[in-house]
Amino acid sequence: MASSLPSSSSSAPKADDEAASHKEIYDQLREVVSTYPTTPRLSGIGRPYVCHPDGWYAFTPGVLNAMVIKRHLEARDTDVLLATFPKSGTTWLKALLFAALHRTADDRLAAHSPHQLVPFLEARVFTNGRIPDLSSLPAPRLLMTHIPSVSLPESVAASGCKVVYRVRTPRTASCRSGTSGTEHALGYWRWHLERPAQVLFLTYEELAADTLGQLRRLAGFVGRPFTAEEREAGVDRGIVEACAMESLAGLEVNRSGKTDMAESSVPNNVFFRRDVVGDCKNHLTPEMARRLDEITESKFRGSGLVLPRATTHLGRVWLVSPSGLARRAKTSQAEQGLGKEKQGQKRR
Repeated sequence: MASSLPSSSSSAPKADDEAASHKEIYDQLREVVSTYPTTPRLSGIGRPYVCHPDGWYAFTPGVLNAMVIKRHLEARDTDVLLATFPKSGTTWLKALLFAALHRTADDRLAAHSPHQLVPFLEARVFTNGRIPDLSSLPAPRLLMTHIPSVSLPESVAASGCKVVYRVRTPRTASCRSGTSGTEHALGYWRWHLERPAQVLFLTYEELAADTLGQLRRLAGFVGRPFTAEEREAGVDRGIVEACAMESLAGLEVNRSGKTDMAESSVPNNVFFRRDVVGDCKNHLTPEMARRLDEITESKFRGSGLVLPRATTHLGRVWLVSPSGLARRAKTSQAEQGLGKEKQGQKRR
């Protein structure tokens, strides 16, 4: 799973038949997608966004591949699905989650990009006419998606597989992707409230402020808690250091390697850009930030979701966790049997 995905067949004739069948499925769905409403991309790239029937927008391949995934991905109870909004720090969390599951992952992280170790469903797995047979992959299968919760296969909820969702404050998300992702976050937030033992809801800001604590929380959630002996030996701290973006960016595979995505081969180094909490202040005026916060608050009103707010004081970025978020963290501790999480103000 690290560098290649399993073949869907063991014989050439059968593979040819399956490839033709899969192409037909994609072609039929592509024709359906061509009838959906479109809107120009705000950045002026020229390629339009397509509106999925569930109300979210993506380029044509994203909508098409999501529809194929909904029909053909069979989730298992041992699966771990990482869900994030685009351009919200997914690379870092992929490395942390992979290492938490496998512990002795240093060699694999040194040889493979996090995007090869944790395949992106709609960009690396179900794409370019492929409907792969994933049944031979060993448990736990660790997969990743940007698909909103409403459009996931029914088997994801029915199987009870673990879902890790990580959100970033909408003002920062809007700087990086051109859209805030509030509806994306709300969908997973509501699912977390309905099924807290199945869906873990994290924020990028919490992860940055207390990486070790959040790693321990992640490991416990996916059934791989760190033992007292591992903590004493510093295994968890070693993972935090090995998975730091600076450490990952310095690896040869991430300096010069490439990862095959839907339509091209992408240099690994593009996934390791400068990324810090509160960086949106360098891209937004105070008025723009205030307006985005107002929109976010109106969208989240009544949901119980309140995201942490980053503020700058004395030259440092501080993370302010509102009472709503602290309340959620406390609930998650009780569910997972974890130690007391840090609340109130956290300093990066």
